Amino acid sequence: MQYAILFLPLLGAIFGYSAKHFGDLFSQLITTLFVCLSAILSIIVFYNGIFHENYGNYLVFQWISSGDFIVNWSINIDPLSSIMLVIVSLISALVHIYSIGYMNHDPNKPRFMSYLSLFTFAMMTLVVSDNFLQLFFGWEGVGLSSYLLIGFWYKKDSANKAAIKAFIVNRAGDFGFVIALFLIFLFFGTLNYNEVFQLVPIFAEKEINFLGFDANLITLICLFLFIGAMGKSAQFFLHTWLPDAMEGPTPVSALIHAATMVTAGVFLVVRCSPIFEYSQFALNFVTIIGMITAFFAASVAIVQNDIKRIIAYSTCSQLGYMFFAAGVGAYHVAIFHLFTHAFFKALLFLGSGSVIHSLNDEQDIRNMGGLWKKMPYTWISMIVGTLALTGFPFLSGYYSKDAIIEFAYLSGTNVGYFATMVGIATAFLTAVYSWRLIFKTFHGKFNNKKLSKSDIHDSGLVIILPLTALALGAIFSGFLFKDFLIGHHSMDFWKNSIFLLEEIEHLDVPIWLLYITPIIVTLSIPLAYYLYIKNTKVLEKIKLKNKLLYEFLLNKWYFDEIYELIFVKPIKSIGSFLWKAGDEKTIDRFGPDGISKIVKAISNKAVKLQSGYIFDYAFVMLIGLSLLLTFFIIYK
Repeated sequence: MQYAILFLPLLGAIFGYSAKHFGDLFSQLITTLFVCLSAILSIIVFYNGIFHENYGNYLVFQWISSGDFIVNWSINIDPLSSIMLVIVSLISALVHIYSIGYMNHDPNKPRFMSYLSLFTFAMMTLVVSDNFLQLFFGWEGVGLSSYLLIGFWYKKDSANKAAIKAFIVNRAGDFGFVIALFLIFLFFGTLNYNEVFQLVPIFAEKEINFLGFDANLITLICLFLFIGAMGKSAQFFLHTWLPDAMEGPTPVSALIHAATMVTAGVFLVVRCSPIFEYSQFALNFVTIIGMITAFFAASVAIVQNDIKRIIAYSTCSQLGYMFFAAGVGAYHVAIFHLFTHAFFKALLFLGSGSVIHSLNDEQDIRNMGGLWKKMPYTWISMIVGTLALTGFPFLSGYYSKDAIIEFAYLSGTNVGYFATMVGIATAFLTAVYSWRLIFKTFHGKFNNKKLSKSDIHDSGLVIILPLTALALGAIFSGFLFKDFLIGHHSMDFWKNSIFLLEEIEHLDVPIWLLYITPIIVTLSIPLAYYLYIKNTKVLEKIKLKNKLLYEFLLNKWYFDEIYELIFVKPIKSIGSFLWKAGDEKTIDRFGPDGISKIVKAISNKAVKLQSGYIFDYAFVMLIGLSLLLTFFIIYK
């Protein structure tokens, strides 16, 4: 069963693509069937783990064996990997089903479905690994798959650029990850999790010279691991690829943001919690980057107009929450939020895809409005996803997001207190931009000049069914799994799969902290309605008075422009110089082009001797004989 969970998506990718000659429907069904089977088996494994503690390590084959260094390809089933398998396979299965309807008019359906299944396999390989090398294989696999899917519509220049951007930015993060792996192997002599984690206390105080500076080995490893996580999970400084990734089809966005790719970074930090716990500096760094990312992304989302980009920045912000939860030592809360987030974020993306699909690929919320009666099922789904995202009482986000803020406060550190304040402020911004999206998309006046409102209708059953399943998850996942994952008995579930702090008595949480976030997100609903529907002139006045701030946020804090100036243009200039002066004018001129010109010139002269007259051939023979005699006389 464990082997089937991992390899069914791979078989689906292979069969789905190679069987395209049997028709598009066959490829869609075979890939979807295999991923759905994998999801069902993952749920069974998760259930057996909770109630029967049925965990284990299942060897696939021995990958590398060199002396004492042994790395296997294994399927490691523990509480952390079992819940990740459910997240990845279940969301992927629903995305596969959704894609059958959404990509109905695309001519390359087998390729798309195959890429989705490959993406799922790569992420599963990452989460079930028992060593860093297999994790790195899956890590690069999701990077490759995201490149293929973001650039799926390769005839669009913007899609190609977005795919390349995602690939290159992730290479920057992966460079840090690779350095961490080198350090681990150099000093620990192994890449197997259990062996590394057991040796960490021995090296806790070890100092090494790195680039001329003395630094703690564990801190260096943690920082470089986190740099890798920053790239995959689009954290501050390495976040620029995520909004552009919206150039891919909407099902891709849902899969990347809810179950694969961006969740890999959070998983890495949580999996390596036994290492991070020996470096307070690294944990503080994770917390600071997480809280900055949460606030930054929320501030940008509040003024964006592309429906998918708003949700993309929402993902970036929620990932910030997860990281600062990990930074204050609440690793289980980070995974709990990742778990609940998967449902409502996939719901929001697929819901937005339903809107885009019905509006003939329109993505600007300024060209929408008044759709709730025309698309009631999509509207209800988006409402549920928004309530869960904002942390409305008793929906999934309420349990997980509030728990992050509470644990940050209970950490008792200055960084934790600051993270609490940032988390509350970000929750307010999240509520405002989320309801802005709902009100401008589904309420108010219909603003689309290209379409008639009478022509708009809700999506078909194959799209609505996944939305319904995700809506149920967004409503109930927090309530049902809170006690298992972060409750008083959570240690019984997690066991040794992650590092857990001693249980904290929640009675220590101040009353104001328990109620402030629910009150804020509730009050934000009428506030957003007033600003975006009832009296839009108020916002226009605010924009005019704060034009610089508005432009700053609209242009995403000018990160793309700064990176263009600092990195892109200089590198392009250097590349252009090396290409023109180095490659063309030096290497080509004096190398292959120069030699070919000389050979051509000689051959052109030699051709003239091929006249057909005997005296010309006799003359050439005489010259040759003279040269031969001269040679023998000189060198005899």
